[in-house]
Amino acid sequence: MLLLRNLIYWFCLCVFSLFWLMVVIVSMLVPKGVTWTTTAWGKTLFWMLEHIIGLKYEVIGRENIPQEPGIVCCKHQSGWETLAMLYFFPDLAFVAKRELFRIPVFGWALKWRGTIGIDRNNPKAANAQIISQGKICHQKGMWICIFPEGTRIKPGYRGHYKKGAARMAQELHLNLIPVALNSGEFWPKDSFLKYPGKVTVVIGAPIHYEQAHNPEELIKHCEQWIEDKQIEIQGVGPFAPKNPQVPTPVLPH
Repeated sequence: MLLLRNLIYWFCLCVFSLFWLMVVIVSMLVPKGVTWTTTAWGKTLFWMLEHIIGLKYEVIGRENIPQEPGIVCCKHQSGWETLAMLYFFPDLAFVAKRELFRIPVFGWALKWRGTIGIDRNNPKAANAQIISQGKICHQKGMWICIFPEGTRIKPGYRGHYKKGAARMAQELHLNLIPVALNSGEFWPKDSFLKYPGKVTVVIGAPIHYEQAHNPEELIKHCEQWIEDKQIEIQGVGPFAPKNPQVPTPVLPH
């Protein structure tokens, strides 16, 4: 049954994405059209995961989402949150590595909707790109989503939190909205199979950009909140860490 559900999901995803690609291309003629159509694409895949795979979710702290856009700092364990963030923050620009733009359909959609593509091999250039392109997104009234660890992290572990989100927050006077989740316990990295269950998402109260004197301190506040919540919500899925209550191990650089 698990394999069958996944085969149906992948079939529907491919058919819908090929059809919707034409819609996205046409939407480029309309102001903010690509933002709307790519968001609709993400929401549809999100719906497929819930109703075909059986991967449901619960959100704690939805009331913490402010009216004004900010910088979403989200734990990154799977592809699930790239769709979920579009659902919770529709007018959203991601910060992502430029290599993702090469992925057919998905990468094109990311680029067309205004994703901030950075060169991870050149940290100095990446910092400049985050600030300059983030300023453009902010002027358009868009939310900005950053995965501060820079890559997907295995459940039960933490990566090294980078300062880009905090630097952007203080440069552009935007607050950080921390998000913890346990999606990787149901959708392992690079796995064809997605597993049914319930992902828990916790959205924290905004962390004010003036709460710390420098980006290092600000991102530490964000990291502490996220990792504390990770310990509370992990340990429920088929790929949960074996010792969910111990301090989160830090992955090497």
